[in-house]
Amino acid sequence: MKTALAQVSLSALQHNLAQVKQMAPESQVMAVCKANGYGHGLIEVAQALNKADAFGVARIEEAFNLRAAGINKTIVLLEGFFEAKDIASIAVNHFQTVIHNEKQLAELEQAATELEIGIPIKVWLKIDTGMSRLGIHVSQVDEFVSRLQACACVHPDLVLMTHLACADELNNKYNQTQLMAFKQASSAYSFSHSIANSAATMVLDRAKQNWVRPGIMLYGVSPIEGETGLERNLKPVMTLSSQLISVKKVDANTPVGYGGTWVTPSKTILGVVAIGYGDGYPRHAKNGTPVLINGRIVPLVGRVSMDMITVDLGCDSQDNIGDKAVLWGAGLPIEKVAESAETIAYEILCQLTTRVKWKYI
Repeated sequence: MKTALAQVSLSALQHNLAQVKQMAPESQVMAVCKANGYGHGLIEVAQALNKADAFGVARIEEAFNLRAAGINKTIVLLEGFFEAKDIASIAVNHFQTVIHNEKQLAELEQAATELEIGIPIKVWLKIDTGMSRLGIHVSQVDEFVSRLQACACVHPDLVLMTHLACADELNNKYNQTQLMAFKQASSAYSFSHSIANSAATMVLDRAKQNWVRPGIMLYGVSPIEGETGLERNLKPVMTLSSQLISVKKVDANTPVGYGGTWVTPSKTILGVVAIGYGDGYPRHAKNGTPVLINGRIVPLVGRVSMDMITVDLGCDSQDNIGDKAVLWGAGLPIEKVAESAETIAYEILCQLTTRVKWKYI
């Protein structure tokens, strides 16, 4: 009997990349595959997305793993480097790096005097236009550009970038505030620009500059609140499934699970699925969270356990032990599961554990 299985469709990944290119036909595409390819497998994702123009990662270890796997495309460190000693490795491996603070800039300048770097490092200068996370203040742009172009180990052709805080909220006026701030900060330069994440790629034409940086949409998930990826012609890449390991008839007023937090309102048939928070299924999934069994949606009932969940199959159920249960993916959008667990699809995808078996098709 098979238990937790994550099946990853590489053709769905490629389909979703093609959708990005249709949405932003004038832009180059940086496929963001940080956090182990949003939980889908870093190397497998990058190999499948070989028509992307670059890959974006958060940690230099992820970049090393891509190079070791023979990925020769542009790799951008989206958070930059954390230690000065990484600069030499960035140069040797032809990585590109984001610069978002004074410390990183000073360390690049110091490296220029101490290291022999044959090929200058390509730098993406991040400007904080209102996210208040990473990035230099708009008033610092001229100084940073001047110093970077004077730095011997930096390629003179920079990329200017920013990140939108509310792109996933349709008609949020703050998006226009940030776009205007970026335009004012960057208009004096002829460098390439990059603004759009997945949400902006979908809905904000002004954000589709020289580069777009899709992440979650590549994996078939819409970042727009209230939507699923299917509504944007995206295909779910991961389908997580397991099987029924118990089917039993119970009477009305039967408490279910730890604490008896759910009680059967009438006679019914309960099923137990071999999946739990030990596999990465969200523990805080509420009663009613959808599970797909034999072509129909049935509700999760009772608390999620480490290894099991219970579902209400209904009094007329014909389901049997061994039947497949889909927790999300084909036939059941992960956005619906995330909503019931009061979280986001990003988190659910990234938290699967090593107990889950993987299959790439």
